[in-house]
Amino acid sequence: MVDSLIRIIFKYFILSFKHLKLIEPLLKAVSNEGYTTPTPVQAQSIPAILERRDLLGCAQTGTGKTAAFTIPVLQLMHEEQNPEQKRHILHTLILTPTRELAIQIGQSIEAYGRYVDLRHTVVFGGVSQHPQVHAIRNGVDIMVATPGRLLDLMQQGIISLQHIRYFILDEADRMLDMGFVHDVKKIIAKLPAKRQTLFFSATMPAEIRQLAGVLLTNPVKVEVTPPATTVDIINQSVYHVDKGYKQQLLVDILQDESIESVLVFTQMKHAADKLSKALIRAGVNAEAIHGNKSQNARQNALANFKNRKTRVLVATDIAARGIDIDELAYVVNYELPNVPETYVHRIGRTGRAGASGTAISFCDRSEKEFLKDIEKLIRKQVPAISGHKYEGLVSAPVAKVPMQRQQSNNRQQSGRPQSNGRSHANSKTHADTRQQSHAVKSAKPGQHRNQSSRQKQTQGQGQSWSW
Repeated sequence: MVDSLIRIIFKYFILSFKHLKLIEPLLKAVSNEGYTTPTPVQAQSIPAILERRDLLGCAQTGTGKTAAFTIPVLQLMHEEQNPEQKRHILHTLILTPTRELAIQIGQSIEAYGRYVDLRHTVVFGGVSQHPQVHAIRNGVDIMVATPGRLLDLMQQGIISLQHIRYFILDEADRMLDMGFVHDVKKIIAKLPAKRQTLFFSATMPAEIRQLAGVLLTNPVKVEVTPPATTVDIINQSVYHVDKGYKQQLLVDILQDESIESVLVFTQMKHAADKLSKALIRAGVNAEAIHGNKSQNARQNALANFKNRKTRVLVATDIAARGIDIDELAYVVNYELPNVPETYVHRIGRTGRAGASGTAISFCDRSEKEFLKDIEKLIRKQVPAISGHKYEGLVSAPVAKVPMQRQQSNNRQQSGRPQSNGRSHANSKTHADTRQQSHAVKSAKPGQHRNQSSRQKQTQGQGQSWSW
């Protein structure tokens, strides 16, 4: 009862970080970053973590949850340090789904931990492991890692989790969406049973609650924004537009020069590339960011967007998890997500830190069910923009090229001169028939591959957890 009253006081009456019983080195670092008043998630989480309680946090992006777990863990580790022990031992593991988010958390640890003697490193794939291995062998206290690279280094015997005291699982819902469930289970199996676990998720679907129930022991629950409740200050709207006119509609919207910076979401990687190239052709400075881009390319694109060198950043949901921009005013859902919780997280990229924000969505006929699911989840109707010049227009169907026959011809012509692209008009009818039959057969494996690819994309959505 007393604990509950204390938390209510913290929730509503915290005026500054000094009220959170933080040590002087951390207060100094927080002050250097320009922060004086904790956000609601920080005001509720920091005291509970300092009491060494497990924590279940549901907070949308932009609420300050990274500092909410980073600051108190730094304090606990600092207080536990043995001055006579000069070797740095891995005691804290922060698991996060993407490279960008891992780097962002690493930067926060560096900022808040600059006046305490704790080492940290960031471990992720897509780059050489050698610098990461070098840092680990020199000794680290805190590690921020993505699941794949962490497992690789564990299997090589480079990383051991036997001394972990603090385990933080961040962006748990995105872990599920990305199909990391099996990797996460393998990592958890290697953790000591006695530890403090902090569990954060932007959304809280049933599968995430089930995972939290397995990992956490009598946790303190922090819910700053209720699940699926979008930020009130975000101005949401939807354009009903045929798929073939979405690109033109976006270009028209971008004619408004007051729209200085826009984050545009697509579902697929190739769609992000295609759209960014089309915008560039239309005279709009744009870049794409997704998982197939190299680490350097992704970091450069993010830097250009944050520095306003790039006006439009086209991103997939996974890549966008590392984007942290306080003054982003516009988000465009070029394609609606088929998981309604993803919509909540997307539009949460704008309207941060009390600023106003605008979320614009494009919806074609095939996406109307997605829109219904979103509106059901957020418990409100997204206002539709009527009267725009593409309303009711249907784009002309693209002429279908007989790809199967072309594939067959390419296969038969392999290794021979191409005759400058001329068709073989003198081919016999029965030969054409054989080619068509062969093409139909050869198309089946490709079809299966496409089906397998779609299955992989939906892996992790709606899964049942079995522990």
